[in-house]
Amino acid sequence: MVPRAQESQSDARATAAEQPVRVAVLGAGNVGGALVSLLLNEGDAIAARSGVRFELAGVAVSDANRTRAGIPPDLVTGDAKGLVSDPRVDVVVELIGGLDPARALVETALASGRPVVTANKELIAAYGAPLADAALASGVDLLYEAAVAGAIPIIRPLRESLAGERIGRVVGIVNGTTNFILTTMSEQGLSYADALGEAQRLGFAERDPAADVDGHDAAAKAAILASLAFRCVVTSSDVPREGIASVDPVDIAFADRLGYVVKLLAVAERFDDGGSDDSPEISVRVHPAMLPRTHPLAAVRGAFNAVFIEGAAAGELMLYGRGAGGVPTASAVLGDLIDAAHHLRARSPARVAPRTGARIRPDDDLWCAWYLSIDVADRPGVLASVARVFGDHGVSIRSMEQVGLSDEARLIFLTHVARAGDVRLTIDGLRQLDAVDRVGGVLRIVGDQDDD
Repeated sequence: MVPRAQESQSDARATAAEQPVRVAVLGAGNVGGALVSLLLNEGDAIAARSGVRFELAGVAVSDANRTRAGIPPDLVTGDAKGLVSDPRVDVVVELIGGLDPARALVETALASGRPVVTANKELIAAYGAPLADAALASGVDLLYEAAVAGAIPIIRPLRESLAGERIGRVVGIVNGTTNFILTTMSEQGLSYADALGEAQRLGFAERDPAADVDGHDAAAKAAILASLAFRCVVTSSDVPREGIASVDPVDIAFADRLGYVVKLLAVAERFDDGGSDDSPEISVRVHPAMLPRTHPLAAVRGAFNAVFIEGAAAGELMLYGRGAGGVPTASAVLGDLIDAAHHLRARSPARVAPRTGARIRPDDDLWCAWYLSIDVADRPGVLASVARVFGDHGVSIRSMEQVGLSDEARLIFLTHVARAGDVRLTIDGLRQLDAVDRVGGVLRIVGDQDDD
């Protein structure tokens, strides 16, 4: 026989579980529209799988007069601030993107004691720490699984599953547009411009692709990953970045012949020779790089994403999947929404690890092997003068190959591990030589046995 007190508690929990969680969705673009569709059309299935029934309180959009397929007009509003402040709203989902007005709306929701779920990488990369403090002060969740790598679960593993792990490095392909472009250049021999055009035609790249191809998108995601992996405060402004516009098909072909592939990587690593747990020394950066064909990330093709984690106890882990797209990203948002609902009912938000300060090692003080391509006049003595510039700056040449180009020659160099600042000085010195017509491709080599 069940004691009356336990029976009463069980009835209370059952009653609470039956109450719908009212959700305000801010934004009805690709991700917002897909989430609204999931909540409206698969509500019963979601409730059966998760134990939470959701009810849409409203959908805030920039133009409330425009008809949106699949969204009942009575749910649409142009007053995002009013929707966030509606006392009937339990959880706010921010899918507007950008910093303004998203930041103010999220702050308003958190201050009023409402959990927030967002896919806004730009917002979290710039203001993740103060927003997390605001959520902690109100005793609610700030969840952002969808902000990095779309449907790939990476935020929750770093925050929870690997909470006790000493992570040494996180390397990711976190931008599907650039990975599609580089894959197309590699497999079809297209120029950067032609591969970008193909990505735009297929909908993988925006009309203005700068955020992707110049590395801004990947830099924001790198900041978020570093903040979680190393439990410290890192913002997008801390992340030096290089885009892919200068990558040439010739460099990709040489990389292939040498056993490498070219990828745009987000890299976050911790240095054991500097800093402490309270103030670790780290590096966070985004750049194109040559990866050995044997590296797990080398096989990530097309618009797919993957994140490779190196832990002291866990060893090497890789998470792989679709990193963008309305429906996959909405799936990640829904997962956070379910967590937020359960935590709200239990009055126990997700655990937030304290974040420390970090020392960012300057990019010039990083060490790796390098690939350089140089077009020079094909005459005696040129190779010696070029090699002298390398030697003057302490950059050791591992191998060199020469390819004839009528009255010119292309010299392809692979270096041993060298300091980035010394390589930059070498490049400046090479450009000053009369015999050097052009310094072409300059790529870091990551994940090689000579990389450490």
